[in-house]
Amino acid sequence: QMPLEIQVIPCLQDNYGYLIHETEQDVWAVVDAPEVAPLKAAIDAAGGRLDVILVTHHHDDHIQGIPDLVAAYGAKVIGHAKDAERLPALDQAVSEGETIRLGAESATILDVSGHTIGHIAFCFEGAKVAFTADSLMALGCGRVFEGTFAQMWESLKKLMALDPQTQVYSGHNYGAANGRFAMSIEPENAALVARIEAIAKADAAGEPIVPVTLAEELATNPFLRAGEPSVKANVGMEGAEDGAVFAEVRKRKDSF
Repeated sequence: QMPLEIQVIPCLQDNYGYLIHETEQDVWAVVDAPEVAPLKAAIDAAGGRLDVILVTHHHDDHIQGIPDLVAAYGAKVIGHAKDAERLPALDQAVSEGETIRLGAESATILDVSGHTIGHIAFCFEGAKVAFTADSLMALGCGRVFEGTFAQMWESLKKLMALDPQTQVYSGHNYGAANGRFAMSIEPENAALVARIEAIAKADAAGEPIVPVTLAEELATNPFLRAGEPSVKANVGMEGAEDGAVFAEVRKRKDSF
């Protein structure tokens, strides 16, 4: 039996929230709260308990449901100390490299700033699960709103260093649009073509496109592939630094 049972909760137009059950000590957690109603329905259907809310970053479409969930269930809120003034009231403020306990499981906190300053990912190494929100996304990465391209590349490199079999749970379903862009960078990538087909099937069936293994992201996500000679050649940057190639790919996506 998996120590972490994870339910993907579609929210808003294209967000994902997550309901986690740590089965050994019977602890219930949510990662981000884009919308109250679907999360509350899932929590109540599972027995009506919520112990912890893990917050990745301050954008409204990730936190707006938190006050209502706290009021309904008394859950404790965990988020980045560096961004506490922009988050709902924190019961536990964490920083890069710290670990949090979720029952018998523990997660390492990674600062993955770039999309925002103070964005964190929760990496459950034992369970091989990472909640990356808007840093590493399915076939994409978050737009760099507050940080720099160099900072975003360093953040993605932290995630790329995780176990390749890590299941990545990200913040949005932008898969179809990300696939179209990825094809503009690597049209010859057979793994990418297959993944785009799989995403289209999932979308047509109303199924989530997450989780996906980090290995699959490494094989198909153009933002993680900035170091590949084929990608450098395709964007006309043979011999360039990986970070510079990432910046070029991200800029192309911004205007795609």
